[in-house]
Amino acid sequence: MHCRSILTLLALSLAAPGVSGQSGTPYRDPRLPVVDRVRDLLGRMTLEEKFWQLYMTPGDLHDSTQDYSHGAFGLQIPAVALAGTPADIARADAQRIDSIQTFFVERTRLGIPIVPFDEAVHGLVRPGATVFPQAIALAATWDTALVAHVAATIAAETATRGIRQVLSPVLNLSRDVRWGRVEETYGEDPLLAATMGRAFIAAFEAAGVAATPKHFVANVGEGGRDSYPIEWDERELEETYFPPFAAAIQDAHAHSIMTAYNSVNGSPATQNHWLLTEVLKRRWGFPGFVISDAAATGGATVLHMTEPDTPTAARDAYDAGLDVVFQSSYEQYRPYWEAIRRALVSDSVVDRAVARVLRAKFELGLFEHPYADPDSASRSAADATHQALALEAARESIVLLKNAGPVLPIRPGRSIAVIGPDAVEARLGGYSPPGERRVSILDGLRAAVGARGRVRYEAGPGRATIEYLPVPAGALTHDSGSVRRPGLHAAYYDNITLSGGALLDRIDPRVDFAWTLDGPAPGIARDWYSVRWTGRLLVPAGGVRHIGVVGSDGYRLYLDGRLVLDDWEKRSSAARLAAVTLEPGKSYELRLEFFETTGNGRVRLVWDAGVSNDWRAAIGRATRLARASDVAVVVAGIEEGEFRDRASLRLPGHQDELIRAVAATGTPCVVVLVGGSAITMSAWLDRVEAVLDVWYPGEAGGRAIAAVLLGNSNPGGRLPITFPVSEGQLPLVYDHKPTGRGDDYVDLTGQPLFPFGYGLSYTSFAYSDLTIEPAEIPPAGRATVRCRVKNVGSRAGDEVVQLYVKDELASVTRPVLQLAGFQRIRLAPGEEREVSFVLGRGALRMLDRDLKWVVEPGVFRVLVGASSRDLRLRGTLTVR
Repeated sequence: MHCRSILTLLALSLAAPGVSGQSGTPYRDPRLPVVDRVRDLLGRMTLEEKFWQLYMTPGDLHDSTQDYSHGAFGLQIPAVALAGTPADIARADAQRIDSIQTFFVERTRLGIPIVPFDEAVHGLVRPGATVFPQAIALAATWDTALVAHVAATIAAETATRGIRQVLSPVLNLSRDVRWGRVEETYGEDPLLAATMGRAFIAAFEAAGVAATPKHFVANVGEGGRDSYPIEWDERELEETYFPPFAAAIQDAHAHSIMTAYNSVNGSPATQNHWLLTEVLKRRWGFPGFVISDAAATGGATVLHMTEPDTPTAARDAYDAGLDVVFQSSYEQYRPYWEAIRRALVSDSVVDRAVARVLRAKFELGLFEHPYADPDSASRSAADATHQALALEAARESIVLLKNAGPVLPIRPGRSIAVIGPDAVEARLGGYSPPGERRVSILDGLRAAVGARGRVRYEAGPGRATIEYLPVPAGALTHDSGSVRRPGLHAAYYDNITLSGGALLDRIDPRVDFAWTLDGPAPGIARDWYSVRWTGRLLVPAGGVRHIGVVGSDGYRLYLDGRLVLDDWEKRSSAARLAAVTLEPGKSYELRLEFFETTGNGRVRLVWDAGVSNDWRAAIGRATRLARASDVAVVVAGIEEGEFRDRASLRLPGHQDELIRAVAATGTPCVVVLVGGSAITMSAWLDRVEAVLDVWYPGEAGGRAIAAVLLGNSNPGGRLPITFPVSEGQLPLVYDHKPTGRGDDYVDLTGQPLFPFGYGLSYTSFAYSDLTIEPAEIPPAGRATVRCRVKNVGSRAGDEVVQLYVKDELASVTRPVLQLAGFQRIRLAPGEEREVSFVLGRGALRMLDRDLKWVVEPGVFRVLVGASSRDLRLRGTLTVR
């Protein structure tokens, strides 16, 4: 019996008896206007049925304790690991999603279909789906048509499986490149992000899949830290952060939008009435539904501390304009249902939210076409054009940052040393499908070179330096009478001095805790407690040279009654290890004491047993291979991701040392950077011949990178973010406001390492003949900017022609430069082409002192060039 049949039977067994569908009722008549169908269906719904249209969660029908008989907004149906080809996997996945939809359509009272949803930042996050380059790489193409094509392909793979909503794209701006989620964005510029987001969203909506731009309105605060509070005035929000979202709603017609975790000017984004109702629904006329980020609604209670309990938080969120609560599990629905059951949320607010959800379901065609198409899903997953498009997108996204010599492209017949684990791992980035067809850089090069033995590999020291590991549960015991049992005895106190009787005694298998939102146990405050762990430590073969604690300080560690580590003064958080000599096979009495006074307590017992990280030897092997080769390609990568922000932008581990050592061999050195954000390079940039930024290039990345390295493809990507020289310059963006004096430091320039829009080519381009017609326009007028671009090199290549404007004199300060348009063009050697842009109100408008959008009379500087710093042509446009 196939997957759909099994799950259908399961669904039927869980359903309460009843007649579904109510055929002949007005809401089932597709000839009626959507507003009438919504009104009719809403009038038939019970309060519980309404609530479940406002609750979304991961889940399926396997758990008999979960009651979906009242329906549901939608489910993020877990993907099941299946064997077979991508086509087989896609077919089975579609059948499984179909079977779950069947339950809601045929076995619930009103037969309201669910919205199966998932992530799709750069590919549907399910097995068998095509993996395209990460979002920041798509932005680096500066090719709107290509991004639209990629999005349409992802949307086809999504819709044929029955997924009808994607929690994508990310329209937050990367104004601080320390943020771990830069990789998911379209860069730092409002116009670039809006243009890419519009192309992505429109493709999904055209395929009948609701796009969900996120996170409204920002998801990163000071220090580049994820979900940190933002305190930005209305001018900053309107001018910089709103435009991508406004374009998503007003131009691309996204059906949904997701709020952020953080607070905005003192109010959690999930409960921010000004954002969700005043701006989004009233000012922009958004007709769709607003969802929270996962578990964000309760954040007002446990993080922001603006609500006494979750039902109250739910009430205020619904009142503020939230429509659907997104939680991470079915069981978390109770406080939200309580808020509605107890009438904390008014009937009118509930009905407005449910009506928005139902309208979307009708507009998406779910009532007429609720099911997936397994045959189409199978064909889509097997479509070779999808892999070809992934290859094209990867090639277009690669940015050449340096090419001295030039050493690239690598000449035929050269022996190549490939160094670094990123050459073989083929990492895909965050929110990625599994990538069953991924091609590594090493495999791509070997396949392209063909000659046996011309491409050799060494791992080098890797991205991380491991100095210690958590002490495993198998090494920790305690005495229970005359019997030695696993784990440590733990005594938890509701004070910070380990005094009096313990509030809780238990056995902890090991010490590895992060009490972020709550205390260690019920009845213990999250910010006022102490713990004592006692037992014995068994030393493995090889012995132990260092033992210690990682986490928030306020701890003491004893071995055999001797104090080996004392950090009992609250100050910071770090890893601290003591030098010891612990003999293999021997057991030592252990006591660890810990206290916490401010919350977010973290404590981990660690040692260096089993740690083997001779990075110098690894670098030695890499340099020997480099000396024996004609060219060395060092593939270096960073660590980042959701809630993985970076304090340092240098390459992690000992990769800087690796690059310097390889460069010192005298063999030409090419550095290939893998990652989704900026990297500082002062330690080695001047020592290497070439640098390529390949981002996370998707499943065909290895083939694309090989093509660029060997000259079969000419790199044409451009940076969608600014690369700083040092972290001390951050935040650093090209479109900042003018400074009161200068922007340099006593020990560093204020200019970037690589500017926004930057990228090199294997050929050269000349710009000429700038014209602006007419040269004067009224405030509501438009002018056409034209120039000519010629390929003056010997290779065909792509140029990204960038148009910038600068308001010469304004009533309020304006950015020093603003992107107003861009075009990616492909030119053969010697080919010349005219490029034109239209400048109108959208590019010239500003918020005046009264926060009204106006185009002020005056002179605008018009600049055209190859980056925000490489401006080749200049003219002026006058607004009368």
